[in-house]
Amino acid sequence: MTRRLAQVAKKVGVSEATVSRVLNGKPGVSEATRQSVLSALDVLGYERPTQLRGERARLVGLVLPELQNPIFPAFAEVIGGALAQQGLTPVLCTQTKGGVSEADYVELLLQQQVSGVVFAGGLFAQADAPHDHYRLLAERNIPVVLINASIAGLDFPCIACDDAVAVEQSWRHLASLGHERIGLVLGPSDHIPSRRKLAAAREAAEAAGGTLPDAYVERAMFSLEGGQAAATRLLDRGVTGIICASDPLALGAVRAARRHGHHVPHDVSVVGYDDSAFMTCTEPPLTTVRQPIEAMGRAAVDLLCAQIQGTEVPHSELLFEPELVVRGSTAQAAAR
Repeated sequence: MTRRLAQVAKKVGVSEATVSRVLNGKPGVSEATRQSVLSALDVLGYERPTQLRGERARLVGLVLPELQNPIFPAFAEVIGGALAQQGLTPVLCTQTKGGVSEADYVELLLQQQVSGVVFAGGLFAQADAPHDHYRLLAERNIPVVLINASIAGLDFPCIACDDAVAVEQSWRHLASLGHERIGLVLGPSDHIPSRRKLAAAREAAEAAGGTLPDAYVERAMFSLEGGQAAATRLLDRGVTGIICASDPLALGAVRAARRHGHHVPHDVSVVGYDDSAFMTCTEPPLTTVRQPIEAMGRAAVDLLCAQIQGTEVPHSELLFEPELVVRGSTAQAAAR
């Protein structure tokens, strides 16, 4: 007990006597200090006293699908900072291949009696993935916010960048440069944002008086290697412009073009999606569609905090406007 008091006191920056008063339910401690002590107990892995276990911790689960794509650490930074401003502590849960699953993380978070959960990408965006752990959160009345387009039927507030607008901007940009054979590198077929991007690309092609052939659409896992393999197949079919569903996919497409003996952008133009960190430092700097990460992350925290405080919020999707950032990976189509 003495060791626990000392560790919690050090973590919070208060005296052991103050920690003892909180644990024993004694008066004379401010609410802010009381919550800080309870959060420290949770973070350090100690069980709360029996009389305090009915209260949810000031912890919020932040569940990310990966950290290799720079967009997810960027979201974590914004969301973590916004949560801290609200007196909440983020618990980062990152999936790894062969590691802890999203459902396992949800079980762990429920054991910690978290106040809420933010999912910044994940299985909720894949139609064929398991979704029972989301329904478990709903049954327990845990506040949840999703970032990214979700499947139908999950009754949670959702923050998303407008995938259709993103593709429309990319398509118009390439078309204005004279590209007529435009291909897409998307995520898996059950991935909802990729479905939206494909629908928008078909509409853009039709609006220009043409069609988007199935041969100009490739699927890939969200990685540089996946982008390279998919783009190689598109280049074999003669595309001159490639729109990608993420920046790592786009970097893979640039590599594929080079391996194919093409120059980017003089022979092949490539557009990414996210405008994640270091895209100005690639060679060439990547033309990409910027997600408003700061605004989306803060909106997600606002929605979560409103739910935690008992306020009703719309269980619908808030769409944020993307912005095309033109750099050096796109240029006028070469004369053929």
